[in-house]
Amino acid sequence: MKAMKEEIFAYIKKKYKTTPEYPWGESDGAVLRHSDNRKWFALVMRVGRGKLGLAGDGSVDVVNLKIDDMVFKDVLMQNKGILPAYHMNKEHWVTVLLDGTVEEDQVCNLIDLSFAATASKKKKTKMRPAREWIVPANPKFYDIQHAFDQTEIIEWKQSSSIKMGDTVYLYVAAPVSAILYQCKAVEVDIPYHYQDENLTITTMMKIKLLHRYEPEQFPFSRLKEEYGIYAVRGPRGVPNSLSHALNAFRPQKQTFCP
Repeated sequence: MKAMKEEIFAYIKKKYKTTPEYPWGESDGAVLRHSDNRKWFALVMRVGRGKLGLAGDGSVDVVNLKIDDMVFKDVLMQNKGILPAYHMNKEHWVTVLLDGTVEEDQVCNLIDLSFAATASKKKKTKMRPAREWIVPANPKFYDIQHAFDQTEIIEWKQSSSIKMGDTVYLYVAAPVSAILYQCKAVEVDIPYHYQDENLTITTMMKIKLLHRYEPEQFPFSRLKEEYGIYAVRGPRGVPNSLSHALNAFRPQKQTFCP
């Protein structure tokens, strides 16, 4: 049976395509790094039990991992086998025993958290879960009410915060003043250069129509009174309560004319 250390190395290699480095020799610890920013996300060592404040003689394999959430880190420290970081910043790192005290699945979950905590900004953006956005559309400048009449995918101005897979609710401004469309971002970061007195566009995205709402279902008055949305001047996140309401409604899928 493989030692947990070897199982951890295999997990990291399979999921993150990363193999251990030994900057001080194999006997003094293995470093696992991000390929882009070269930051460590794990340090595997063999440490004397006494140095960790543990009873008994001999040494034990451990892994140091970064945990950004201070409250969660404090909770973790209540678990047997998770200790203040050995030879690293104890405010942000923990030491996890690899002797079976902490189950392998939990160690892998903590490795994932450490990988995310030490990732570059670009990688963090790609790793984040899909989000939901309300995006304004001004009918004075674009005939959004007929944009999906013959196609289910259109190009739209993209905020840098929106990534592929995010849900985009198009809020059509006055005189409609209501959310009319639920879409998904299917392609992002399309270079585009346009500027006039009303609009500047540097990046476009492609959004696919998922559902169409009637103007009376999610008008601005309802957004304001029930969900605390007092203005839609740019892309903004969707409150959980509104998300549930929007997703609970399942109108018929749009039929497109050839």
